[in-house]
Amino acid sequence: MQTPARPPTYSLQEIVQLSRAFEAHLGQQLTVNLTDLAAMEHLISSGPLGPGELARRLGITPPAVTAVVDRLEELGHATRGPNPADRRAVVVTAAPASVHKAMSYLLPMIGDIDATLDEFDADEQATIAEYLERVVAAYRHHIP
Repeated sequence: MQTPARPPTYSLQEIVQLSRAFEAHLGQQLTVNLTDLAAMEHLISSGPLGPGELARRLGITPPAVTAVVDRLEELGHATRGPNPADRRAVVVTAAPASVHKAMSYLLPMIGDIDATLDEFDADEQATIAEYLERVVAAYRHHIP
């Protein structure tokens, strides 16, 4: 029989669940599904991407990414344009207004999370950081 998890492990599980709920809420605010939201996250964090790279990052086929980009364009969240490095190729860019709207939800939440660290001294913050780094490593270890 396996030993029950300790409270911090349950808290991490709850964070994962709340993160999914927050993503669903953000998707509702932007009127996109979760795949389209994931595409927007890549475009916001990485800047313009070619459709092939976007498909690779999302783990979907080229025809599926075409449908994603079509939906994002239709909603005004993204645009297709020529790739400055190769005029024959296309890049997808997040629309500034959509980036602003997404960030208006994300930044306050990120700020609140980051501000909780101010309640701990430097040694406690280092312990928290080390614990979370080890949790990330454990997750990576279990992903093929």
